[in-house]
Amino acid sequence: MQLKKPSLLSLVHITSLALALALALLLPLADSTRPPFSCDSSDQPTKSYPFCNTTLPINQRVHDLISRLTLDEKISQLVNTAPPIPRLGIPDYEWWSEALHGIAYFSTVHTGMRFNGTIQAATSFPQAVGKEARALYNIGQATGMTFWAPNINIFRDPRWGRGQETPGEDPVVTGKYAVSFVRGIQGDTFEGGKLGEHLQASACCKHFTAYDLDNWKGVNRFVFDAKVSQQDLADTYMPPFRSCIQEGKASGIMCAYNRVNGVPNCADYNLLSKTARGQWGFNGYITSDCDAVSIIHEKQGYAKLPEDAVADVLKAGMDVNCGNYLKYYTKSAVEKKKLPISEIDRALHNLFSVRMRLGLFNGNPVKLPFGKIGPDQVCSQEHQNLALEAARNGIVLLKNTNKLLPFSKVKTTSLAVIGPNANATRTLLGNYAGPPCKIVTPLEGLQNYVKDIRYHPGCNAVNCSDPMIDQAVEVAKGAEYVVLVVGLDQTQEREELDRVDLVLSPNQQNLISTVARATKNPVVLVLLSGGPVDINFAKYDKHIGSILWAGYPGEAGGRALAEIIFGDHNPGGRLPVTWYPQSFIKVLMTDMRMRPEPSSGYPGRTYRFYKGPKVYEFGYGLSYSNYSYEFLPVAQNKVYLNNQLKSPKVELENSNALKYLPVSEIGTELCDKRILVTVRAQNHGDLAGKHPLLLFVRREKGSNGRPVKQLVGFQSVILNAGERADVEFELSPCEHLSTANEEGLMVIEEGSHFLSIGEKESEITVVL
Repeated sequence: MQLKKPSLLSLVHITSLALALALALLLPLADSTRPPFSCDSSDQPTKSYPFCNTTLPINQRVHDLISRLTLDEKISQLVNTAPPIPRLGIPDYEWWSEALHGIAYFSTVHTGMRFNGTIQAATSFPQAVGKEARALYNIGQATGMTFWAPNINIFRDPRWGRGQETPGEDPVVTGKYAVSFVRGIQGDTFEGGKLGEHLQASACCKHFTAYDLDNWKGVNRFVFDAKVSQQDLADTYMPPFRSCIQEGKASGIMCAYNRVNGVPNCADYNLLSKTARGQWGFNGYITSDCDAVSIIHEKQGYAKLPEDAVADVLKAGMDVNCGNYLKYYTKSAVEKKKLPISEIDRALHNLFSVRMRLGLFNGNPVKLPFGKIGPDQVCSQEHQNLALEAARNGIVLLKNTNKLLPFSKVKTTSLAVIGPNANATRTLLGNYAGPPCKIVTPLEGLQNYVKDIRYHPGCNAVNCSDPMIDQAVEVAKGAEYVVLVVGLDQTQEREELDRVDLVLSPNQQNLISTVARATKNPVVLVLLSGGPVDINFAKYDKHIGSILWAGYPGEAGGRALAEIIFGDHNPGGRLPVTWYPQSFIKVLMTDMRMRPEPSSGYPGRTYRFYKGPKVYEFGYGLSYSNYSYEFLPVAQNKVYLNNQLKSPKVELENSNALKYLPVSEIGTELCDKRILVTVRAQNHGDLAGKHPLLLFVRREKGSNGRPVKQLVGFQSVILNAGERADVEFELSPCEHLSTANEEGLMVIEEGSHFLSIGEKESEITVVL
């Protein structure tokens, strides 16, 4: 029997995780002096106001509410920590909550890693989505349900400290991840639209746009002006945000600190209003990154006065300021006639609309649709199982010489576990992480399989400033097998800290190589890191038999690693980014170009354009099973465009003797059409496995800025040993066979387009 189980988020460590159902940020305990909710108590005179009438459309309700506010009250609501308005029964509201891996830290939430309230921890995923927010709000530990996640910037440069937060370097993967993350947070599952205007919680796609540099060699994100071509904007930087808005129906966007081609993102009317709201139909609120409004004047010098900065962002379409700049300078901007009150009202309309969609003006939230979600939803066994499953599916097997792995659960007599990350807890969680329900380190996970375990850290930390190599070697010599757990942590890569190297510290490399040479059998090397590492030294070392990359795998990461090492799970993860060699650090991180420029030696970026040596390819990943693929015959392998034009007057354009048509000039009949492509996959191994199928397309000719290849679809199939399945992909000619030209227009070119999966190819011809 054929078994077909496709999954949108099966590609890689980060993208496989957006199926999770639990995350939230704990916020301060509710102040007993503020009303816990609006429009409920019978002794509130506001109950009779139209903004409390749930039978009216939200637009009318919001309009009524705003009409009752004074100018000072209006201005007070334009910052992330919005105070209460007691005379109208409006409670305070906190717009800033984080939700990258589950509950995240925030300075006013807890001390150290403790939460301030009944709930002390929450599920920590490798990356996540969620219900737990409502539980926290319902018991009074949260004053907001607007979460500033997901981070869907492209992981353009391997040195970026925040690349660990993202789904990787591919815009298609990132877009699908964004859609799933948003729907999971907002409670709309994968169907989309079921809840209508109602929100379980609110997701916010960030950082809009072309933001992927934090602090590199003296250049920081606050002053950086990203020079980006229209071509790169069209097919790399913008598509994930379009997917987030149009398909995910996100209720929030965050504009980024940096400028793009001279204009600060938060002051860019074309970006926020014309593109996001006008072209893409965005219906939600737009927040600045924290203090992004102030830097427009104070650091970038784009605005001459603070009032100019306030006027610029509100006129551009931003709604709420993370920080206090709007609180301090909006009134004076109005008084100086730099800003009309109508722009304030416009922003408030978006803000109060989201709060109403969350049900916060509908009476007691506990009595509303999400009101029964309680503490039992936090750290539930279901959510913890999901965190484990996500970690299992995200770990990537990079090397397995002579089938060293999996180890035998019966025959393995002793094991040495060595390395600075072997018993690390915080490292597993990555950044923007709060206290997990419980955590299993790699050492603890492996202790469940072997009684005779010997452990040594080998170094004091991942920078290995105090190596203890001789002691580690002695421990390793006494064991049958050795697992080295090394890599990076948040001292090496994080927000505000980009890397300057792509290699492990010299002492850590020395620890690995020295231990590997001293052991009885080839060692297993496990890397914890958010970004790629040049490990060519280990890749070609015969003493290192297997290499696993685990990213930052969350609270269950140690258990997942142990299950893979001992064969209770067949690895199937794929790399979400290209792994570049150390020589790539010669490329300026400030160069935003995706496409190569051979005349200057610029190699380009990501698997789509990079022309240079690689340590590992995007999408690379081994399994304990071997899989084969076969394209089944395509019912229609030719696409005719001549009779699909919106206007018969449109002429074909020529580019280096190739003819092409802008997608915008092609009728909906063709763009809505689906090309069905079926791939037969078979597991030739002895173990069942969840296997991701990656479908790429390439053009017959790779010049004119076309990608070398482009991922157009990915699904997972679960196959038992020897089993096969047919997996179907649906392709849209306008979406999957188009490319961006130099003007930023998406066009379809005549000629052959080759679909590929593994080493197999299938041709589709575009006829003009």
